[in-house]
Amino acid sequence: MLETVNLSKSYGGKPALTNLNLLINKGEIFALLGQNGAGKTTTINLLLGFVKPSSGMAYVDGISVTDNPVEIKRHLAYIPENVVLYPTLTGIENLQFFSSLAGFSYAENELSDYLSKTGLQKDAHHVRLSNYSKGMRQKVGIAIALAKNAKVLLLDEPTSGLDPKACNEFSLILKECAANGTSVLMATHDIFRAKEVAHRIGIMKEGNLISITDSTAITANELEKLYLQTV
Repeated sequence: MLETVNLSKSYGGKPALTNLNLLINKGEIFALLGQNGAGKTTTINLLLGFVKPSSGMAYVDGISVTDNPVEIKRHLAYIPENVVLYPTLTGIENLQFFSSLAGFSYAENELSDYLSKTGLQKDAHHVRLSNYSKGMRQKVGIAIALAKNAKVLLLDEPTSGLDPKACNEFSLILKECAANGTSVLMATHDIFRAKEVAHRIGIMKEGNLISITDSTAITANELEKLYLQTV
């Protein structure tokens, strides 16, 4: 579903990402760990087509990101650290607006069902986003991804600032998405969340992917030790 081939990006001659080769399969959750500046966000921005690579290629479901920037956005959903939605609109109105931008038209009960699938309480569906917590906004972001039938979720620090309950709820939603065939690339600082939710975990340093580990082959403490040794 996601593939990069020798993907590289430099800014002003300084490498931000160097020869990234990554393959993420259908229904797989892949977590990228690394300090600030390690190349995690650059990787996501390249996959989204927000920036152009200095060299190499990126593919979404076999489609070149560089050659088909509009087409690949139909297959992607992006959830940043702070989901940008319209504060004066309700949860259901935001979902209706953003799903319509992707070419989908849903009845109100269908929109409500998508919000409910993410765990958003029904009495919040018609409340303005200005009254939502961060965790509730993240749920709307996931609902938008579900409504546009996104094949791939790209997440940049999605659990930052969430309380433990909201983090746990978010992890369960991601696992359900993956079980239904959605591929997930999650950039995070949260070692233990990565271990809990991801199938594989990559560690980045100074724009390089240093290691890839199967999450079932390592404990959380071992992963933390490996991370600290790497960075």
